[in-house]
Amino acid sequence: MDKLSVFVTTYNNEKTLAGCLDSVKWADEIVVLDSFSTDATMEIAKQFGCRTFQHRFMGYGPQKQMALEHTRHDYVLLLDADEQLSPALQDEIKALREKGFDADGYTMARQEQLFWRMCSPKVRMNHFLRLFNRNKGKVSDMPIHAAPQVDGVIRRLGEPFYHFGETSVHVKVEKINHYSSGLVEDKVAKGKKSRPWIRLVLYPPFFFLRSYLFKRNFLNGWAGFIASVTMTYYSFLKYAKLYEYEQRQKYGGSLLPKGAPPTDSTCQ
Repeated sequence: MDKLSVFVTTYNNEKTLAGCLDSVKWADEIVVLDSFSTDATMEIAKQFGCRTFQHRFMGYGPQKQMALEHTRHDYVLLLDADEQLSPALQDEIKALREKGFDADGYTMARQEQLFWRMCSPKVRMNHFLRLFNRNKGKVSDMPIHAAPQVDGVIRRLGEPFYHFGETSVHVKVEKINHYSSGLVEDKVAKGKKSRPWIRLVLYPPFFFLRSYLFKRNFLNGWAGFIASVTMTYYSFLKYAKLYEYEQRQKYGGSLLPKGAPPTDSTCQ
């Protein structure tokens, strides 16, 4: 039977961490890398017998990569502290581990909490690569949405895992505001342009139709409609902030009245 390590990065996740760890307590080891939480996160991790470490937050990609480097087995599973394996996915991975992993990486569908409800299993869920051979992969250095990258054979698992990160519309809007700001610097570094007519005018309506109709978010009722609208806003906000950055770099404060406070020309 192949051995499996699970790695999780944390910061003040006392509300969700126990559920996350309980869903993988059968793994051969669980590594928790914490960013100096001030709540009960570390106590919960120790109650589950995790190997715990602490390090200042370096960005999502570098932090997850450091947690990966603390694991001791070839096959590893990445979970966020607000995620859990479904019982069906636990059984699928256990069976796969029992007979021996037959790929370098595995993707799995993520079933999202949509505010006051769980999304319908009939929607087109996004798939994420989370289970992989650490000798064939690493975590990307993206400042936001960092994910494993694997050089090898990738297969898809059939069962979903759960994400409990968006408990309210308020939380969702806070996250997309934070994430959209964090992506500006990355887009600037990669030389991407805002292209406002395409990204700000034409793309958001298409994004909404893809989310609400093609991905079947309409099956989630009004929660699905609200989720599609907020994600459309996110698709708009990423490039609106990039356009704002470009304009500040171009004009500085010259378009403001004399004596106006200095403008912020950073990527935030």
